[in-house]
Amino acid sequence: MAVELYLDLLSQPCRAVYIFAKKNGIPFQQHTVTLFKGEHYTDSFGQINPLRKVPALKDGDFTLAESVAILLYLSRKFKTPDHWYPQDLQARARVDEYLSWQHTALRNCCTRVMWQKMIFPVVLGQPVSQERLAATLAELDSCLQLLEDKFLRDQAFLTGSQISVADLMAITELMHTVSAGCQVFESRPKLAAWRQRVETAVGEDLFQEAHAAVLNVKDIPPLDPTMKANLKASTQSLLQ
Repeated sequence: MAVELYLDLLSQPCRAVYIFAKKNGIPFQQHTVTLFKGEHYTDSFGQINPLRKVPALKDGDFTLAESVAILLYLSRKFKTPDHWYPQDLQARARVDEYLSWQHTALRNCCTRVMWQKMIFPVVLGQPVSQERLAATLAELDSCLQLLEDKFLRDQAFLTGSQISVADLMAITELMHTVSAGCQVFESRPKLAAWRQRVETAVGEDLFQEAHAAVLNVKDIPPLDPTMKANLKASTQSLLQ
């Protein structure tokens, strides 16, 4: 029986869930929840996820929020290959370690880069000071250094010799910054080689399919004025 996935592929964790499900042949029905149209605030979606965020999962009468929880649920329910979320205690702990770190580190930083460099000035027409953007980009550089030194090190993938859900969560974050015009891989050959290994492991076609929308985010149609005003009001914290 197919699970139902509520996704917007402009969202980095939605892309991680989408890639994981497609790569592992998991049967799912996709429901697109367009964030820039405010569809996550509808009553119908609120019944699926009261947190009003994507991704969300529905499996019969069971609903689940949060991308990491969804990835692990899918890996267990569909018994995906062990390398995605290993049974070995210490190998699994390494994946858990990255998943615990990324929420307040790489995820937070990459989201603010996207909004400050692309969404605020290009989509919402709100200027961002050069000082604010420079500080955020410096924070991104520090996060990337930690990603290399602490997690990737001299391994093929972030937690070992094979790809895991940690790599999917990480690569979708970094592609967020690429879509905003950051050349995060050009000056970091170790990360560039890792990106190529991840893309090869999931398949180039699937990788490009998952990232097509975000890589063209500057071309999204003009937003409804009310939606634009609401977005500006609700996202000012991303300027901090």
